[in-house]
Amino acid sequence: MGSRTGGVPLTPPEFEWPRCRECEGPMQFLAQICLADADPGSTGLLSVFMCQNEPGLCEEWDATAGGNSAFVFGSDATRAAPVPDDGVTLLDETSAIGFAQIEGYDYLGARDRWTRETRRSVPQVLGQVGGRPAWLQNDETPDCAVCDQPMSFIVQLEEGHDYRTSANFGGGGCGYGFRCRSCGDAAFLWQR
Repeated sequence: MGSRTGGVPLTPPEFEWPRCRECEGPMQFLAQICLADADPGSTGLLSVFMCQNEPGLCEEWDATAGGNSAFVFGSDATRAAPVPDDGVTLLDETSAIGFAQIEGYDYLGARDRWTRETRRSVPQVLGQVGGRPAWLQNDETPDCAVCDQPMSFIVQLEEGHDYRTSANFGGGGCGYGFRCRSCGDAAFLWQR
């Protein structure tokens, strides 16, 4: 149950693939993040979906408009979800997420330092887990729909290193995943 982008999500048995509230098509699975990777001692998965059936027409960038979905799954998330036959549901490629811990920097500084030290390109950075989000616009930390408290940041995702792995965050945007530690609710949004 590693953190990754793409592939088929691991879900509990009763899971139903999310559909966009606007176009009613099935959403595209983007990523699953092991909560322990972002918050040591935590268990479970954060799974993120976003509508790509009519890019730009459904409000998939907004945490509450219905064009995206995020779920926190527990230890019962062990089976590959049945993938709908219609709509745009999967990325073209699966990418395992490797981690590099760089102390003393915010995300953008750590990303720049990593690219200098490894001599690899910025698009090879898939994002960050834990820490603080590096907002491209204003802080849009969502409040939990259940308890009305600000959610905890879990992951910031970059679009990906090539067209096969890329999520569509408006061309150069970032996605942000959150969860409520108290209620188990989750949310996702993106900015460009």
